[in-house]
Amino acid sequence: MDFSAQLIAWYEENKRDLPWRNTTDAYIIWLSEIILQQTRVEQGKPYFYRFAERYPTVADFAAASEDEVLRLWQGLGYYSRGRNMLKTAQLVQEQFAGNFPTSYNDLIKLKGIGEYTAAAISSFSANETKAVVDGNVYRVLARYFGIDEPINSPKGKKMFQKLADEVLDVNRPALHNQAMMEFGAMLCKPKNPACGICPVRLGCEAFKTNATATLPVKLKNVKVKQRFFNYLLIFDEKKILMNKRSDNDIWANMYDLPLIETKELLEPVQIMALPEMQIFGKGNTLKDNSGIIKHILTHQRLFIRFLILDKFPEKLQDGWFYADIDDLQHLAMPKSIFIFIKNIFNF
Repeated sequence: MDFSAQLIAWYEENKRDLPWRNTTDAYIIWLSEIILQQTRVEQGKPYFYRFAERYPTVADFAAASEDEVLRLWQGLGYYSRGRNMLKTAQLVQEQFAGNFPTSYNDLIKLKGIGEYTAAAISSFSANETKAVVDGNVYRVLARYFGIDEPINSPKGKKMFQKLADEVLDVNRPALHNQAMMEFGAMLCKPKNPACGICPVRLGCEAFKTNATATLPVKLKNVKVKQRFFNYLLIFDEKKILMNKRSDNDIWANMYDLPLIETKELLEPVQIMALPEMQIFGKGNTLKDNSGIIKHILTHQRLFIRFLILDKFPEKLQDGWFYADIDDLQHLAMPKSIFIFIKNIFNF
């Protein structure tokens, strides 16, 4: 048996029963693929069910509001995925009469769909002969063939795509792609791969040379930016002061609290003395404050503090508005903001 046939045999015996594997509906497959980007299967599964139930068709999704989609997406991170999904659903509704495309060439033109996702959807829905290359596939190929070219270098991307195309079973592309991805997710894992039960270990270069821990190679070129967010919580029995975020920063178009961002970590007394606080007038009292909450994003590390004040501002800034406390649970907020507010108001 060749490499592909061995992986397919392993897959058919060991694959997980996942809902999006029991369909060739390109829309459902698209839902799962976007939701599972940068997300573990067990974390993403409840979101998949939630979206599939709320929006059973592309037309249902296309008719949704951005606030509605982001509220459902809350807690999953990488919120641009949710916004791009709405744009894609609307485009499919307008240009494809609500029929989700199944060809790679049509899919690659849609918002938020790159080479991997287009290959996956076209392969799984229409058995198109496109090799899928995701993080799992990179790892399997790098280890089995002993390739130390960085997977995120231009040369490496071309090399691995060419290799994936060469080993693809052209008669069973969908099954081959599923097998490669599942094998990387379940057996050839990033840490502690199960080499002892691996069906292809005798042909694996990394296993022969004891190099599984060093492959695949990835260039480390991401600089992590530190940001310091000081949120102001002001409310009475009925309303709370909220903020609608802009579309040119993290958490675009979501809701949070009035924010003072500083260049370094400040103590509450220092924040209260900032010029930006003058909008609240004299005599505003700091009732309470939280400890520092760390929130890690891909390229940013946020240090978040909440300060509870006793006076509403004399004038609203751009984006600020008053919301009914009873309506808070319906607003799409970043997870760290949502959890803090939820604990305050017990909804």
